[in-house]
This record gives sequence, structure tokens and C-alpha cells, in this order.
Amino acid sequence: MKQVLVTGANGQLGKSIKRISPNFKGLKFVFTDVADLDITNSEEVNTFFESNALDYCINCAAYTEVDKAEEEAEKVYSINATAVKNLAEACQKTGAVLIHISTDFVFDGTKRTPYTEEDMPNPLSVYGKSKLKGEEHVQESCDRHFIVRTSWLYSEYGNNFVKKMLRLAETRKQISVVNDQIGSPTYAGDLAEFILKVISSESTAYGLYHYSNLGAISWYDFAVEIFRQHQKNVHVVPIPTRAYPTLANRPAFSVMDLSRVKIIFGSTIPLWKHRAI
Repeated sequence: MKQVLVTGANGQLGKSIKRISPNFKGLKFVFTDVADLDITNSEEVNTFFESNALDYCINCAAYTEVDKAEEEAEKVYSINATAVKNLAEACQKTGAVLIHISTDFVFDGTKRTPYTEEDMPNPLSVYGKSKLKGEEHVQESCDRHFIVRTSWLYSEYGNNFVKKMLRLAETRKQISVVNDQIGSPTYAGDLAEFILKVISSESTAYGLYHYSNLGAISWYDFAVEIFRQHQKNVHVVPIPTRAYPTLANRPAFSVMDLSRVKIIFGSTIPLWKHRAI
């Protein structure tokens, strides 16, 4: 039986993995969050890996508050880069396979066709730069790894755009949402299923992959569909990004090409609108 460590287990993806983990009978899971394992502490990480016979490590831990990150760069890099280096080095020492979750925010959004794994990253924010640094640490320190970039993650858990919109709908009849940032929503349950299927298949097709649900939309489009599915009578007003200034710059277009993940893993990826939101 393969033993799988899941860091950041209290986040959206970690909880989604935990929910479906009983379906994967050949895998034994160890779920940790910062209270159980401080991945920014290299000694603690090394001791943990030496004490547990781990076959895989899924790193779901991340600092994801994009705007707040602009004011807490040291903390952001500690979690999104240094901690990733610690995990990568521990995996390399013990022979575990590292599956690291990254983001579409490594791109600057100037492209107008979906980003491939070969496109040059150029992050616009502290968050994006720290996540790119984490990717580089994985590539430099761990031979057996999968880096999975995803985008616009949402789920039943934690803080996300879907839950924010539904919360606002309780007190507002009109909401303004930007319509000139284009990307692809990703249901965390689909991403969790993909990751565990990769592990179960014992694939050695290591490297960098893009995974999101299918479809290119704006945040405005997403909000409209959220309210439609939940039968909320809310008028959504499309506005440009310049009308909603934020601390962090965001890519105007971050749709990712999914060809590689489909070809190599034979993945069937649902259209975002076909998922219950």
C-alpha cells in the first residue's frame, strides 16, 4: 500500500482529497496542516520524512491571499518557496514523489491563446512570483515530481469566489464584477480526482502540467452562472479591472492549454459550466 502525505490538508484541495480518499483503496493517507507539520522548518520536515515511509507527497499548502501578499512578501516566500524547497529536498532524499500545486498567476496575461507548459512565465504579483520560485525549487531539487498548475479554484470548503458571491447575495441585489479578466474555474474535487488517479496509476511521466476545468470565461460570467445555479435574484454589472483597483496586479488572460494532461493521462475534463457550483 502506497503512503501519501497531504500537506495543507485544511485547505480547499486538501479537504477535497480527504473527502474522496476512501475511494482509493490502495493508498494510505497522512493529512497534515501547519499545526501538525511546519513545512517552513527544514529540520522538522526532514525528521517527519525520515520517521514516515512516504511514497508520495501532495503539497497543497500555499499562501493564496493575492492582495495581502503584496504586504507580506517575506511570509509569502516562506510558505510558497522556502517550504516547497524543504519538501522537494526531503522527497529527493527519501525517494518520495512530490506532487506540487502551482498557479496560472505565474503568467502575465498578455497572451490571447491558452498558455502551454512551454510558455515563459512572467508573474505580475508577489503571489505569482513566489509560486514560480516554488516551481523552480521543485525542478532543481527533486527528480521525481509533478508540478500541476491550476486556476480559479473553488469548492465547498474555505474561501473562494463562489462562496464570496453567495455571501454577498444575502445582502445585495446588485453586484459589480470585472469582465476583462479571462480564465478557467477549477472545481477542487475534479483536481483532487486527477491527482489521486495519477498516483494510483504509478505514472512516471514526471514534469509540468496544466489542469483546470474546460472553458474560458470572465469573473462576470462566473458570477452570473453562480447566481443562476443557486437561483439567486442578483443583477450582475460588468465592470473593467480599472474600476476595481487592487493591491496586486492580475493577469488579464490566464486560460491554460490542457492538451498535455489529456494526451499523457487520458484525462476527461468537464466543462466548468457542467459542474455543480
